[in-house]
Amino acid sequence: MFFELLRDFLLHGHKLTTVERFGFGFSLGVGILLAVLYAYQFVYIFVSLIKRPRRYPPTDQTSRYAVLIAARNEEAVLPELLKSLAAQDYPQERFRVFVVADHCTDSTAAVARQHGATVLERDGDGPRGKGHALQFLLSHIQRTEGFRAYSAYLFFDADNVLRPQFITEMDKAHVAGNRILTCYRNSKNYGTNWISAGYGLWFLRESRHLNNPRALLGASAAISGTGFLVDAEIIERNGGWAHFLLTEDIEFTVDSVLHGERVGYCHGAELFDEQPETFRQSYWQRKRWAKGFFQVCYHYGGKLLQGALRLRWPCIDLLLSILPAFLLSLIQLVTLTGLYVAHLILYGWFSGPLLGCIASFFTFAYALLLVVGAITLATEWHSIHCKKWRAVVYLFSFPIFMMTYIPISLAALFSHVEWRPIEHKHVTTVAEIEGKGNVQKRKK
Repeated sequence: MFFELLRDFLLHGHKLTTVERFGFGFSLGVGILLAVLYAYQFVYIFVSLIKRPRRYPPTDQTSRYAVLIAARNEEAVLPELLKSLAAQDYPQERFRVFVVADHCTDSTAAVARQHGATVLERDGDGPRGKGHALQFLLSHIQRTEGFRAYSAYLFFDADNVLRPQFITEMDKAHVAGNRILTCYRNSKNYGTNWISAGYGLWFLRESRHLNNPRALLGASAAISGTGFLVDAEIIERNGGWAHFLLTEDIEFTVDSVLHGERVGYCHGAELFDEQPETFRQSYWQRKRWAKGFFQVCYHYGGKLLQGALRLRWPCIDLLLSILPAFLLSLIQLVTLTGLYVAHLILYGWFSGPLLGCIASFFTFAYALLLVVGAITLATEWHSIHCKKWRAVVYLFSFPIFMMTYIPISLAALFSHVEWRPIEHKHVTTVAEIEGKGNVQKRKK
């Protein structure tokens, strides 16, 4: 459709109205800009297809780790994470589990204690959010033991479950020189519906086709909310956890890169987490993410731009990540819609060429996202634990899921957004995820 419009413009552009010519030129310009800015991500895909993820040599397993879990009303799912930690093949005496029960009204704290975790309870009228809970917990460690009592810190969400070799694999990568690490992020409930599958496919793509090639090429991966490691020296430098924007993970990544750090990737460390299953939950979560990206861009965009102008690739990559393609797409779509309405007012008839530009926008976006999703589905086929026909069907809804970011980003841009907890209810083990073909909910 786009090439047909381009042909018509070149052959019959003189017959178009001024508004139509401007609309087509604007749409073409934004399309070319997006292609130039994000073509490198297809280079990432190519690298991930021709090179295997990096594996790290065994260690003597003497490093000591602190496992940090921020939980709010997670009594249902937290035990499975703690059980998967207890089942790690890394020496149990070499890591200690801390749980901060953040403004809980259920028995999260009691459940954590029953499973052997060191528990801190955070109440009162202080600021809410994961970043503040982590700082509360790290401040306690600093007072009682000191940050250097541990080699590094591992961060998890309460709904995660881990493969038994998770800490062992992260230890290998850490000892090999990675001061910050992210992992391979999989989903508990991929096959529930098109929303959970949309999340699941995106996180698999992020792990295999973004973070993995970044690490292979010596660039910086990006922290993705959970399942990451931070060296004790960095925690000490930051005075604990010093990042409190709505997307504290991206803020931490950007701040670390600006301090000269690079985030590594450990493909052998796999965790599973639960994805939202209703559009309402997804809307609020992704609205927070979108607002958080805008916040990070506002606070750190200038410094990233300075690094980009010095041709520091991690800064260029992160700048393009926090200035999402969705924002440019939003500008393009809103402008074309406005021109379509303006044309009707000025000329008294509906513009076929402008309507074609709008249709071309959605067609091209759908096709591009379908290709990206299909590549990820093919390479991660054996890591997707649901009935395979569901995985194939949800591939075709993946572009729709991703395009809903456009109105969500628009809502985030012009509204106040606060952190809201996401209810987790999938109580399951890694064996159940792999063995049933489709994750089933079970009673606690």
